[in-house]
Amino acid sequence: MHKSVLLNECIKYLNIDENSIIVDCTLGYGGHSGEILKRLDNGHLYSFDQDMDAIKYSDEYLKKISNNYTIIKSNFVNIKEKLSDYNVTSVDGILYDLGVSSPQLDEADRGFSFHKDAALDMRMDKTQKLTANYVVNNYTYEELVDIFYKYGEEKYSNSIAKGIINNRPINTTLQLVDVIRNNVPSKYAREKHPARKIFQAIRIEVNDELNVFEKSLYDSLSLLNVGGRLCVITFHSLEDKICKKIFKEVTEVKNELKNLPIIPDEYKPNYKIVKVLQPTQEEISTNPRSRSAKLRVIERVK
Repeated sequence: MHKSVLLNECIKYLNIDENSIIVDCTLGYGGHSGEILKRLDNGHLYSFDQDMDAIKYSDEYLKKISNNYTIIKSNFVNIKEKLSDYNVTSVDGILYDLGVSSPQLDEADRGFSFHKDAALDMRMDKTQKLTANYVVNNYTYEELVDIFYKYGEEKYSNSIAKGIINNRPINTTLQLVDVIRNNVPSKYAREKHPARKIFQAIRIEVNDELNVFEKSLYDSLSLLNVGGRLCVITFHSLEDKICKKIFKEVTEVKNELKNLPIIPDEYKPNYKIVKVLQPTQEEISTNPRSRSAKLRVIERVK
């Protein structure tokens, strides 16, 4: 079963009261959404997801808690326009949990896991056209090297890309794992699973995850009410870099004003960083998937 990461911390730092309007950008299997919903007597929860399996499961679960929720089948890149369909133009709290949910990893046929044999798929939204199979079998050598470096930070990107080109067609996850394993030094393959970074890179490419997240994060910040908070849980350095960069950008005074003895109110930032934290050792021991997670919290102050 999927265990939500940093659950108590998210609930604490979202500062939910019974009238809050909260958005969960990553509904998944309802862990965070359920705990948020329990605290909303008169407020409302809007939850985004593009995976119909997750939506069906979570709808059944949330129904048992309360009716104060709306599930929106869409990528969170559309947060502003989809909320405006419900006449929502500002909210009190927003949450992103950027991890792939355990059921997606555990269901072999989704093709996210490098431990289970399945068709190469990796789509969060099963209706979209681009799949992992297309990336693996149609991208040029240069394109493969580029995404493996950029999204996987893989030092053997060149040799792995060459191996893929030489072994096409590759149609299943375990065929791809074999090709990766055969194109890295055996010592490297023994240290950590050699497919981890490549599978991450392909998944990010298929779902355009980093571009989507960056655009959505800017939109989310603009939706916050004064006193409203945004919590982001990231699982790898690329997402965290984007989050850190944007949070820094909106919480810092402009360089040319930094040396003024008194900064006029209108030039002070609209946001402040509240907290950056990681899971406790206790959480990591009960939920190993949380080990690389990081939570960043920001608040709108004016």
